[in-house]
Parts: sequence; C-alpha cells; structure tokens
Amino acid sequence: MSITIKDVAKFANVAPSTVSRVIANNPRISDKTKEKVREAMDELGYHPNFIARSLASQSTQVLGLVTPGSSDVFFQNPFFPTVLRGLSEGAHEKQYALQLVTGMDEEEIYNGVVQMVQGGRVDGVVLLYSKVEDRILMYLREQRFPFVMIGKPFKFVDEITHVDNDNFQATKDATDYLLKLGHERVSFVGGDVNLVVTVERLLGYKNALEEAGITYRKDYVLHESFLLEGGKDAVGELMELPLSERPTALVIADDLMALGVLNTLNEIGIAVPGDISIMSFNNVLVSEMSRPPLSSVDINIFDLGYEASKQLIKRIEKPEEPAKRIIVQHNLVKRFSSGPLTK
Repeated sequence: MSITIKDVAKFANVAPSTVSRVIANNPRISDKTKEKVREAMDELGYHPNFIARSLASQSTQVLGLVTPGSSDVFFQNPFFPTVLRGLSEGAHEKQYALQLVTGMDEEEIYNGVVQMVQGGRVDGVVLLYSKVEDRILMYLREQRFPFVMIGKPFKFVDEITHVDNDNFQATKDATDYLLKLGHERVSFVGGDVNLVVTVERLLGYKNALEEAGITYRKDYVLHESFLLEGGKDAVGELMELPLSERPTALVIADDLMALGVLNTLNEIGIAVPGDISIMSFNNVLVSEMSRPPLSSVDINIFDLGYEASKQLIKRIEKPEEPAKRIIVQHNLVKRFSSGPLTK
C-alpha cells in the first residue's frame, strides 16, 4: 500500500496542506516544521509525485544546463563534472532536478534550448559559459526566460545574474608568481578567443607584464582547445621559436591542456620545472596526479556551480529579484611544476 500525504501529515502531527507546502518548499513554512515533515517523509518512505506537482503548480522543478560546445569537449574536461556536482547540490537543496542540453555542434545545442524553453520542460536555465557572441543568451533575453551564467557576460553585465571568478586578477596573480621566480619570457596558452574567460585572462596576463616592464609578444600567446590535444599543439608551436627566444614559463588556462603540455615536453626531453615552469588553472584532480604535480589556480569550481543553481532558483521564485554578480574567490596552489629560473 502506497504512502500518501495524509499518512505523512498524521505521522508529523500537521495538516495535509502543510505537508504539501513543505514539498513545494513554501517560504511561509518555518524551517523547524519543514525539518519535522521531511523526517516523517523519510521515516515512512514517502516520495512526492513531481509530475502531479508540476501540473498543479505549473512548475517543472527542473533547471536546464547548457554546455559551451560539442559534447566531446564537455565530457572529456574534468571542469564540468565538478561544476555539475555544485549545481546538483544547490538544486537538490530546493528539490529541483537538472536537465542537460548537449549536441555535436552549436546549432544542435541552440535547437535543444529552444525546444526545452518552448516545451516548458524547465523553469530556468544555467549557461555553463560566457561567449563574446551568443545566440542562446540573446534568445533567452528575448523570451524573458529566467537564466543565470557561469562567467561574466560580454554584454548586459548589469542586467544578467552571473557567477564568476575575477579572471583578470587570477591570471595577473599567476603571471606575477612566475615573474617573481625570475622568469621574463612567460607565454600565455589560453582557450577559445570567443569565450569571455579567455579575454579576461589575457588582459590579466598583459597587465602583469606591463607592470613588470616586460614587452608583450604576440608569438608568446596561443589559443587552443581545453583538451590534451590543445596542450600538445601549443608545445609544437612554441618549440618552433629559436632556442634563445623560447619561453621559460607558461601560464596555461586549463589543467587538462597543461597535462598535454607536460606529456609532450617529457617526450622531447624538456624538464619541468628545470627548463620550463608551468602555472595552470582549475586545480582539478589531474593537477595533483600529474608528474610533476601542477601548480594551479584553484577557482573553486564546485562553488561556481553551487552558487549558480542557488541564484537561478531565487530568480525563478522571485522574478523581481535584481541581477547580481557573485564572485567566487581564487587562490594559487603552488606545487612542483613551477620553480626559479635556472641559467
């Protein structure tokens, strides 16, 4: 025999309507009552019928997640499983589920978002990226559909709630660290130039060089995919420079890309950090497991996801909520891939 709301109400000594409000996470119900009712639900093994709730409340209790590009990149890079854990925890606290939109290319992803919004499948959307030009962002604005971004918007910064790091300062800090180790020939290996994070980090790199009185060199700046192959390609380009002009340190915008750099340098007999020092980004598990372990900027990926889901749910439940910019702190984790310049 299935457990009903009335059974839960009787067990918790509250009215059935109170149980319904707790399931809907009504803000008028006290935290003490919510805790008591949820304990009763757990004790009895009661599971709400979310389909029935959606029909009654005209809410799906689902958040849509939009990936930045092809599913190949998404599923290979460890950044995304970590940010998904944060999103999931924030959503679970408010009893929301997640729906992921992926595709083989940008057109497939755009069409998937349109279908998701027009079909009423989600209450709001999280963009897991920020691009310089983005059809999806413009579409969501035109539809006046609730959404937040992980990353700083290129346009409408004051009108869009977004969760981000201070990527300018983070890259300046990473570059300053290498400069203080005595490196003057520092290269920047970034990602897609259409991503705002790449633009912000490049500006931070340039600013660090400028303050140190070091001339910016275009041939020291490369843009590759956030994959192992991107790192390998970057090494290939840098090794084409004359030996006396090759960089002695690299700022790399992603740990997976940095692992590709490490592997390739090892294959051609270049020592890290003896010949080249590396400072990477993200501080995911691969940075600790690499040989040598990577120095990396910890951008607290989990917190980015957690705050994004929390902010989106706020916008769904309170549409009049003003746009916010949430900055997640970063810190430099210094390991064995970076060291003082050796003559």
